Amino acid sequence: MQRLEKYTLIITEKPDAASRIAEALGNNGEARKFTENGVPYYEAHRDKKLIVVPALGHLYTVAAKKKKPLENPILDYAWVPRYEAERNPSRIKTWLQVIAKLGEEADSFIDACDYDIEGSIIGYCILKYTCGNRENEAKRMKYSTLTKEELEKSYDELMPQLDFNLINAGLARHEVDWLYGINLSRALTAAAKKAGNQYITLSTGRVQGPTLKFLALRERNIASFVPNPYWTLKAKIDFGDNVLEANHERIFEVEAEAKATATHCKSRNGKITRIEKRQFRQNPPFPFDLSSLQVEAYRLFKIAPKQTSSAAQKLYLDALISYPRTSSQKLPAQIGYQKILKNLAKIREYTLLAGELLAKDHLKPNEGKKTDSAHPAIYPTGKKPAKPLVGAEKSIYDLVVRRFLSTFGDSALRQTSKVILEIGGQNFTLSGMQTLKQGWLQFYGSLGILRENPLPSMNEGDEVSVKKIRPEGEFTEPPPRYNPSSLLRKMDQENVGTKATRAGILQTLYERKYIHGERITVTELGFEVTDVLRKYCPSIASVEFTRRLEEKMSEIQQGKENKSGVIAEAVEILKPVIASLKENEKPIGEKLFRAGRQATLEERIIGECPTCHSGKLIITHSKRTGKRFVGCSNYFKGTCKTAFPLPQRGFVKPTNKSCKECGWMTVLVWPKGKRPWNLCLNPQCSQKRRSIKK
Repeated sequence: MQRLEKYTLIITEKPDAASRIAEALGNNGEARKFTENGVPYYEAHRDKKLIVVPALGHLYTVAAKKKKPLENPILDYAWVPRYEAERNPSRIKTWLQVIAKLGEEADSFIDACDYDIEGSIIGYCILKYTCGNRENEAKRMKYSTLTKEELEKSYDELMPQLDFNLINAGLARHEVDWLYGINLSRALTAAAKKAGNQYITLSTGRVQGPTLKFLALRERNIASFVPNPYWTLKAKIDFGDNVLEANHERIFEVEAEAKATATHCKSRNGKITRIEKRQFRQNPPFPFDLSSLQVEAYRLFKIAPKQTSSAAQKLYLDALISYPRTSSQKLPAQIGYQKILKNLAKIREYTLLAGELLAKDHLKPNEGKKTDSAHPAIYPTGKKPAKPLVGAEKSIYDLVVRRFLSTFGDSALRQTSKVILEIGGQNFTLSGMQTLKQGWLQFYGSLGILRENPLPSMNEGDEVSVKKIRPEGEFTEPPPRYNPSSLLRKMDQENVGTKATRAGILQTLYERKYIHGERITVTELGFEVTDVLRKYCPSIASVEFTRRLEEKMSEIQQGKENKSGVIAEAVEILKPVIASLKENEKPIGEKLFRAGRQATLEERIIGECPTCHSGKLIITHSKRTGKRFVGCSNYFKGTCKTAFPLPQRGFVKPTNKSCKECGWMTVLVWPKGKRPWNLCLNPQCSQKRRSIKK
C-alpha cells in the first residue's frame, strides 16, 4: 500500500455506505474499489484524492482492564478493540490494521458515519485509537439519506469538527450501561453458580430491569384478576331488508334481572325515539420515527421490532429511505417535497397517489411534536428500487412511502350514528360508523382500513320488528398482555431505553428465558429476577432511576452536564447495590438457580409421552454416547422406554405444534446456515420432514 500522494481519509459506518459515498463524491460518479486482506475501501477524486473506508459497526467496546470473570464490583474499564474483548476476533483485528495503514498516509480526516450517537462513537473511536488521536482535527459529514445530491451537499458543507457533546453523551451511555450490566449480571450469575455449582446465563441492567418489571407487573395483575359476571341484553330486529342487533343501554349485574327484562320486552315491536349523528375529522398520521414505525409494522404485518429496524437499515443503505434511527416526527421543507413526489410518481404503485398530491397548491405535512436534532422523520427518497423488494423490506418500504404520502393528505371525514329504540319501555341502542370522505386514508390504502358499520337510513318515529331478545352472560376481562408492539410503545412513553436499543432489550429478555410468546408471558425465572431486583436493589428496576439517567445523557448532549460527573454519580448509586447483592448472595442464588433450571427444562419439554401418558417427552443426551435424542422422562426411572432419534447437527427446539399429517408432536430443526425444517417424531409418518420458509 504505497501512496506518495496525500489524501483525505473518509470513515463510514458500513461497507455499503462507503461504496455509495465514494460514488457520490467521485468526479462523474467514478470510484475504484480496492481490497486488502478482505477489507474493502474506495478511491475517488473530487477537489483532491479521497479514500473512503468502512467500519463494521462498532470496532471498539468497553471492557474491564483486569479480567477476573466473577469479581465484583468491576469499576476499572477502558475502551478497547473488540478483538480484545470478544471471541473470534481475527476479522476485527485485520480491519483495524488496514484502517490504521490508510490513516498513516492521510493528511486530513472526515467522519462520515451515521449522524447519531452510535455512529458518532464509531467514528470517534476509530479516529482516536486507530488513526492516532485525529479526532480533534477531523471534520464531519452530516446527512440523512445516501442519495448523491445530499452526500455532495454534506461534503461541500462539512461541519468543522466532530459533535463532541453527542459523542460524550454516547460514551457516557455505553459506559454506564456497561458498568451496570456487567456488575449486576455477574452478581446474579455468580450467586446462581454457587448455589447449584452450574453456570446459568443471567443478565440485567438499568434498561432491562425496568422493562422486565413492566411485564412482571402486568402478568401479576392478570394472575390476580378476579373476573366478575355481568349480563347484556341483545335485541335482534328487522328494519326493511336489514337484520340488526341492538344492545340494551344497561349492563346487568344480576342474571335474574336481565332475564326478567328480556321476558318483559319479548313479542313487542320497537320504535325509534332518537337519532344522534356526529361528524368529526380524523387528521392524517404523523410521519414515522423509528418507534412508531416498529409499532405500526408489528400491528399490520406482525414483523418483530428488531426485524423492522434491520429492514429499515437495509432500505437506508440502498438509498431508498432516510436514516431510520430517528426520534423526529418532523419533515422539514428542505428535504424537497415536490422532488420526492415527482420521483415517487415514476413508480407504478404510487403514480396516481403522488400525482394527486402534486396537483395541490400547497404541500404541508401533518407533523407531531417530537424532534431530533440529528435527523428528520423517516421518509422515502423517491429513488426506485434497483430490483424488486421482497419480504420485510418490501412491506416496510411500502409502509414508509404510504405514511409519507398520507401526511400530506386532507383530514378524513367520519360519522358516528347512535339510534335509540324503545322496546317495551326499555331503551336499546344501535351504533354505526362510516367514512364520508376518505382524505388521507386513500393514500394509506389497504393499510388504513378502519372499522365501517354504516346504518340504513332511519327516521325518528319509525317502527321496527323485534325478532328475538336474549340475555348473554359475560365476564370482565383482565388487562391484556403486552406484545412486542405495545411493550415498545410503553418503553417509549416511559423514556426507558433509546430508539436504537429498545428492540435489542426485548430480544435479550427472550434469549435469557425471562419471557416467551408473542403475547408476552413472564417465566418463573423472569419473576425471580424481578423479585430479586425489587427486594435487594429496587433502584435498578425503577423507571424513575432509568428516566433520570436518560435525562442526564440528554443534558450531556446539550452541553449542560459533564460526562465524568454523570458516570461518577452512577457509580456511587451502583456500589451499595452490588454490596446488597453480595451480602444476600445465598438466598438470591438458591432462588435463581431453581428458576433457571426449571426454565432450561421447560425449553426442552416437547409434550406428553404418547406411550405411558404419565411422562413428558424431553430433548436430552445419552450419558454413554453424548448423542442427542428425545426420551420420556420416565425413561431414566426404568418405567418407559419411549425414545426417538434426533439429527445431531443444528439447533433443535419444541414447536408446540402437532403434525398436520398424523397429529404427533414436532420439533424444529435448524442446521447452521441452512433452511429450518419441522421433524415429526412419528417414525411411521409420511410427512416426517417439512421445510419451513424463512
